Amino acid sequence: MPNTVDLSGKPFHFIGIGGIGMSALAYVLAKRQLPVSGSDLRSSGITKRLQAVGAHFFEEQNATNLEFFRRKREPVYQELSVTGIGITQDRQVVDESSKSSQTIGTEEISSDLPQVICSTAINPLNSEYKAAIEKGYPIFHRSDLLAALIQEYESIGVAGTHGKTTTSSLIGYMLLKAGLDPTIVVGGEVDAWDGNARLGNSPYLVAEADESDGSLVKLAPKIGIVTNIELDHPDRYENLDQVIEIFQIFAKGCQILIGCIDCQTVRSQLKPTITYSLSRDLGANYSVDNVKYEASGTTARVWEGEEVLGELQVKLLGTHNLSNAMAAVALGRHLGLDFEAISLGIASFGGAKRRFEVKGDVNSITFVDDYAHHPSEIQVTLAAARLQVEAPRRIIAIFQPHRYSRTLTFVQEFGQSFSNADVVVLTDIYSAGEPNLGQITGEQLRDTISAHHKRVYYQPTLDSVVKRLTEILQPGDLAIFLGAGNLNQMIPQVMDFYQIDRNDRSLKLSQAS
Repeated sequence: MPNTVDLSGKPFHFIGIGGIGMSALAYVLAKRQLPVSGSDLRSSGITKRLQAVGAHFFEEQNATNLEFFRRKREPVYQELSVTGIGITQDRQVVDESSKSSQTIGTEEISSDLPQVICSTAINPLNSEYKAAIEKGYPIFHRSDLLAALIQEYESIGVAGTHGKTTTSSLIGYMLLKAGLDPTIVVGGEVDAWDGNARLGNSPYLVAEADESDGSLVKLAPKIGIVTNIELDHPDRYENLDQVIEIFQIFAKGCQILIGCIDCQTVRSQLKPTITYSLSRDLGANYSVDNVKYEASGTTARVWEGEEVLGELQVKLLGTHNLSNAMAAVALGRHLGLDFEAISLGIASFGGAKRRFEVKGDVNSITFVDDYAHHPSEIQVTLAAARLQVEAPRRIIAIFQPHRYSRTLTFVQEFGQSFSNADVVVLTDIYSAGEPNLGQITGEQLRDTISAHHKRVYYQPTLDSVVKRLTEILQPGDLAIFLGAGNLNQMIPQVMDFYQIDRNDRSLKLSQAS
């Protein structure tokens, strides 16, 4: 199996092309006019966007999909000067009275085997994956392709346990607004470029660098950014030390490392080249004071060493998003951007989807979708929500735990993560493909949260969550859906319920029960 991804023109086939990370890479390749095909179990807005830029999509995973580029053939014609009866190369009989230009066979547009791209999520028993191995197709992990793209650009890789998507999206947006026209590959969809990727014409590439499966060690961007380091994937790592080791290898591969030294682990274990902090006391290269956290956003005075750069305005709520913005400030200044250009880009960035994404306001109830699935993420997200909600308004936190291993490892931390919520609605654990070993249940997590919180409802199914929400939500509430699974799929259903009038609601409830 070749150990190098070929970007010179050979075709690519993505197994699971609809995934958020896979689709971003496929989009960039298709926009570069490379042959791209891919399969997934269902179509989506993401796969339709890929089709619009020339990728071929299979709405099923079948071994024959791998033959797509080899099956594409075009007729080859030859002038026939012979008289009488002749035989074509494909054994068709030709009469001299027929057209002088005849089909004499077929020729493959591309006889190359497609380079097969897959992610850690692909099951080894997947029919396409098994066929690719059996037939000797070159197979690469998603991270191998990203690593190859990173080597072609003046690349910026954004890593960290939390904040990767927002920080990389914000940096990409800032560079775009500053006229640097970057290529962007991120793990979330952004309205500014209508998706999770864009192809620019400059040397710059902004990429989200994921540590979840250990593939972070393959990435060696020119500039690396680390937002923080925590244990988040106990299915992969036994302890924090193993996570630190992965980030240390990543850091060594970067020519410049920008790091948030508010995270003690980053400060002591990585020793970044350029540092940023929300405190003036840590001696960071970039820091802030005069911070004001408000419902409309955050303002702060930004320092570069001992010099004031100016005031920064951030639409995104909370301390964590101010920290993400400071990563963008540090990167922008390293690239030589004026602070005015940096601040204008940051001030107008509206965020990525599923990161405190307001889905709508119905019957004076605000519905928010957020990807938070780790105790630290839940804490900062609910703290940001509290900036917008004061009594008697309520925060209703609807949470779907993600993975048995994570829930088991952090069960006590989850118990203390909901202090800013007035009501917690908890549903069963989303497996994300993990086997249920019977070590942790949704009911056990409910009991742990209940030890720290007065109002916790456990609803084992999504349907029962919808029913509970139709009973408890009231005007003025902020309902925030938290999790990395499929919990957010119910938001439209709950919103629809509150859009109908009260009489119809009563009828609908009686029918549901």
